[in-house]
Amino acid sequence: MRTLRYGIVGGGFITMFHLRALRQVRGVEVAGLVSRRPPEAAARYVREHGLGEGKVYRSVKEMAPHVDVVAIFAPNFTRIATIEELVDAVKAGAPLKGVICEKPLGRNLPEARRLVELIRQVNLPNAYFENQIYMKSVNAAREQLRQVSEAMGPPLLARSGEEHAGPHNAWFWDPTQQGGGVMSDMGCHCLGVGWYALTPPDKPVRFLQPQSVSADLALLKWGQPRWRQELLDRFGVDYARTPAEDFATGMVTYLNPETGQRAKSQFSVSWMFDKQGMRLALETLGAGYGFETSTLRSSLEVFIGDVAAAGVANAEAALEKSQSSRGLLAVQPNEADLYGYTDENEDAAASFRAGRSAMLDWDYGVEIVRLTMAAYLASERRATVDLTDPATNEFLETYVPLIQQGRGGEVL
Repeated sequence: MRTLRYGIVGGGFITMFHLRALRQVRGVEVAGLVSRRPPEAAARYVREHGLGEGKVYRSVKEMAPHVDVVAIFAPNFTRIATIEELVDAVKAGAPLKGVICEKPLGRNLPEARRLVELIRQVNLPNAYFENQIYMKSVNAAREQLRQVSEAMGPPLLARSGEEHAGPHNAWFWDPTQQGGGVMSDMGCHCLGVGWYALTPPDKPVRFLQPQSVSADLALLKWGQPRWRQELLDRFGVDYARTPAEDFATGMVTYLNPETGQRAKSQFSVSWMFDKQGMRLALETLGAGYGFETSTLRSSLEVFIGDVAAAGVANAEAALEKSQSSRGLLAVQPNEADLYGYTDENEDAAASFRAGRSAMLDWDYGVEIVRLTMAAYLASERRATVDLTDPATNEFLETYVPLIQQGRGGEVL
């Protein structure tokens, strides 16, 4: 197996999560890192865990000739500039074998389509990272139910949810930089995994055809004066002026083009889950069968009483986005693998070695952005968005949600 040299763009939270996953992936080393701020902590982690040289470069252009794959884990608002620099490097002779983009592909459809246009200029294999589709629990359930699904018909209803108490970094809270609020940040996960869970076995990930999207977005906890002030003090983000949604729920209807059967994917996401930690949940139902998974169920639990709580230095040691450091705590010993990060990196590496794009490519990423934009539009219009209507699809091509424009006060 030929070792692939990764060059990572970004040095924040998601980069560190992927580095934890890469410790479990064979045939990949981290040869370089680039970030807006010198990613010294990430580089030190790489070297301490034997993941590679972890050399810090000043730019993507400088790093590209020394790596095989560029993985873009940088903030959403830097996507286009990063890919433009990457494409210039390939045109100048950088022998890249693939490029990875963490979700979302773009903050809106014009951005997402621009990225696809750029990468096609150099015909570079690509991977869109949506980790929940790669979760072992989801894929084990699909495989276990394969024969049942073939006999009884594919699933008809999926209910997905992702919730935690809010992002780590200031730009995530800023709708103009991130692209919105929780719908943009986490709704894309639920849109992707719900679509996938409903898809019949052995069919491509875009087999089911989206027909309509309904959604309701709201600003609940983080719109209250106390919590608005906390955001302002902690991150410098003022939700009194440029608010974003901290709750979103909705429904996507899909059509099976072979049978004419419709299926429904319901989603719910929030930044106000002040409970154990981060909750990923998926329930999928067919005629006479179904499955359910939740990341808050674990075979390992620990208890920390009040008298011992003073010794707890890191509340997130037990679970990402943990909201407590005492009491009965669910512990996930391998979160990077649990959430699908390991498997999506394995798929990308295997695909690039074979000279092809991953199971989820950037064209798929564009479709997730389209569904996300349809959810924002449905909430703005307070009406279901018909994705079979040519005029609606044309409108979505240039649509930028009011929340993303910094005008969330008009709709929240």
